[in-house]
Amino acid sequence: MKSQSILAEQIVSAIQEAIGPSPAVLHEPSFAGNEWRYLKECLDSTYVSSVGKFVDRFEQDLAQYTGAKHAVAVVNGTAALHIALKLAGVQAFDEVLIPALTFVATANAVTYCNATPHFVDSEARTLGIDAAKLREYLYEYTHQIDGLCVNRSTGRIIRALAPMHTFGHPVDVEGMLALARDFNLALVEDAAESLGSFYHGKHTGTFGLLGTLSFNGNKTITTGGGGAILTNDETLAKRAKHLTTTAKLPHAWEYRHDEIGYNYRLPNLNAALGCAQLEQLPNMLKAKRKLFQRYQSAFASLQGVTLMNEPENCQSNYWLQTLLLDIDQSDQRDAVLAVTNAKKYMTRPAWILMDELPSFKECPSMDLPMAIALSKRLINIPSSSCLAAVSA
Repeated sequence: MKSQSILAEQIVSAIQEAIGPSPAVLHEPSFAGNEWRYLKECLDSTYVSSVGKFVDRFEQDLAQYTGAKHAVAVVNGTAALHIALKLAGVQAFDEVLIPALTFVATANAVTYCNATPHFVDSEARTLGIDAAKLREYLYEYTHQIDGLCVNRSTGRIIRALAPMHTFGHPVDVEGMLALARDFNLALVEDAAESLGSFYHGKHTGTFGLLGTLSFNGNKTITTGGGGAILTNDETLAKRAKHLTTTAKLPHAWEYRHDEIGYNYRLPNLNAALGCAQLEQLPNMLKAKRKLFQRYQSAFASLQGVTLMNEPENCQSNYWLQTLLLDIDQSDQRDAVLAVTNAKKYMTRPAWILMDELPSFKECPSMDLPMAIALSKRLINIPSSSCLAAVSA
């Protein structure tokens, strides 16, 4: 086993070889296109809130790029997932299967439906839900009653399965679809991190009943804050737009609302930024792949650590470049984080597992050996597209 200082310094050297001298943040936005022009046009029009041509255009552009029939823009990815789960039929006292290894927004969105997150294990190949292990678990701990998947222990309906495409790497989508079919679960994809990622040639977030995206400031493209709901179901799309616009009925002057809605619509100002960002997405993805290749070369001969590659037959957006320490090096993670950050190469660990957070300690969970192991070994390294920019 290498000493902590040796491995940490070797990782710093590899990062420096790939991207040059520090400082380098984890992920920063790039504004190199029509952002100023579209924002000025938006301001000049005075349509800066939830009505305006850029909102409509952004939704159309998203649908065209992802291949989804419909896209509904909202204020952030968490809001998108909340409404997607609601539209998928998640009700109070239901359970929703989500990975324990995810960002807290996935679990929070479930609770916004007054439902309970049910945590499941991940696999090392994709960093996403382990379909084979989850299948065995569901056979043992659930049963079917009137076409519903019911948790034998809690008696609650497990209504949906919400896999997350971790750091932009597509999950085992075929496995997720089979689970949803065989156990009568609604499939809602948390594709917050995977705009520009494809599974067997099809964009992530378009396989399930609904999918969601995020355009936070640290994502591959950004609208400042923002998200979107993807679906091929026209009825669900119309209902998503209705619910996220305070459930207001169309009328020239009256304010009439037919149910409890949510003020979740994306402002035109943010959508203008998104339109300009989407125009640059192909080059951003090329740059992020080029950055991966630089890291791949720099880390090729380094023992004790592996650079995460896209799963077979998948195309990852490489949102966050990710190192996986060997099992016998896992105790060196914190030293690597300390040294890299001290050298002004911003790195970070994976999230604390959801079942370890105070808000979710009492939620149901399967055994999580792989999620636990991965959380101790994963390190994200500088991933901005500008670190390997490519020309148009």
